[in-house]
Amino acid sequence: MLAQAATILVIDADTDFTDELSIILAFIRQSFIVCNELDGWHIGIDPAEPIKAVIVRSDNTDDTFPALLSSIKEFDVNLPVIVVQGEGSYAQSLPVDQQVLGALERPIGKAELLHLLAEAEAVRGLSEKHKFANTLDLHRELVGTSRPIQQVRQLINQVASSAATVLILGESGTGKEVVAQALHDQSPRKQRPFVPVNCGAIPPDLLESELFGHEKGAFTGAITARKGRFEMADGGTLFLDEIGDMSLGMQVKLLRVLQEKSFERVGSNKTIKANVRIIAATHHNLENLVDEGRFRLDLFYRLNVFPIEVPKLSDHREDIPQLIKRFISRLKVDNQASIAIAPSALAALANYPWPGNVRELSNLIERLSLLYPGSSVQWQDLPTKYRANGDWVADSEGMEGNEDSWSAFEFDEVESDKEVSECPPPASFPKQGLDLKQHLRELEISLICDALEEANGVVSRAAKLLKLQRTTLVEKIRKFEINRVESASGF
Repeated sequence: MLAQAATILVIDADTDFTDELSIILAFIRQSFIVCNELDGWHIGIDPAEPIKAVIVRSDNTDDTFPALLSSIKEFDVNLPVIVVQGEGSYAQSLPVDQQVLGALERPIGKAELLHLLAEAEAVRGLSEKHKFANTLDLHRELVGTSRPIQQVRQLINQVASSAATVLILGESGTGKEVVAQALHDQSPRKQRPFVPVNCGAIPPDLLESELFGHEKGAFTGAITARKGRFEMADGGTLFLDEIGDMSLGMQVKLLRVLQEKSFERVGSNKTIKANVRIIAATHHNLENLVDEGRFRLDLFYRLNVFPIEVPKLSDHREDIPQLIKRFISRLKVDNQASIAIAPSALAALANYPWPGNVRELSNLIERLSLLYPGSSVQWQDLPTKYRANGDWVADSEGMEGNEDSWSAFEFDEVESDKEVSECPPPASFPKQGLDLKQHLRELEISLICDALEEANGVVSRAAKLLKLQRTTLVEKIRKFEINRVESASGF
């Protein structure tokens, strides 16, 4: 999110229309300004204020509409305009001008409006995204110090400065777009646009126009010429998210662009050079899709120049405290109520499998901030499914702001039916002291190795000997990088 939220201008003399649109914009959490004066709409607007787009209503019986478009263009020639249909048909009244980004019909659909606002941000907001970017925004930083995250950072550093195509792999919610944004921000193209497009969210019959643009009249509803994402990303980076969901027909057209580095708008025979770096991402196994005939092998080879696999959250649980701190910091920046997470709640979260990965954790923290604003969230405050790993003693001491507590907290499984043991008799303690955390780590590794040896390397048997769940033991083997003998069960 921008440190200073981009504003949408709504200009129309009809207060019923502006009231209707205000309700919709407020519902989708967009910042906006309403101007009911068509002549002096720009009076009082700070020229330095970031503006994402202007929304106006068109009626071809109203000769003020062309003058309004001219005044908007005079105010800022690059300001995108979204037109909403008025009483009459406006198709013939719109100029063939990239200033008009697109059109909506009444009643205004939320999905269609969000789609055009996203395009406005791609056209308008990307350079301003760098100008007003908040350093706490997770979309601009890969959070974590675990080995898997460090490995991803290393790969980013190796390939960012080149023009090589990158294929980002990983489950949904792991942060593939975060990696793509980091690649762009560290590349020589960082001053140019970063344009994302979700190939799975756009209907196949519209994706070609979305990527390559179209000319006026190219198809029903093409009321004005429009740039595609390739043109929007000129000189920058085009991020093709969920590339595995692209239809075979579009795969052929994309492959041609990647090979020839040029394309044509829909309805045009004019060739346009494609000066973009391609970063693709998918949660699918593309090689399996190739075997199934659902993905072209030649396109796979074109995309898979430099693969980066983003780990799932359960593979870097030690980063959970840092992620939570970052989400809490972001809540403060967004003027939402802050919260603290008690150790008992944090321990429960660390033992949860996180099928939704980092996105699920982010949504949970925002939900907790709405349920318990300004409070310390205890174990019993968590939703039921996050408390399923054991009964935890509530701890009122929040961990926010305590760096040592966050970094030193251990994420070991606690079984609900296990009673608290009394301390054993004092043993000889070295006079020079010891590193308790390192000592416990070495002891745990030793016991796991002994159990694996006793179980002939079969993880499920070793887990029973240690009274752990098999998945928990597998996580510990990976965490400690323990080599074991060959087993029939495997990981």
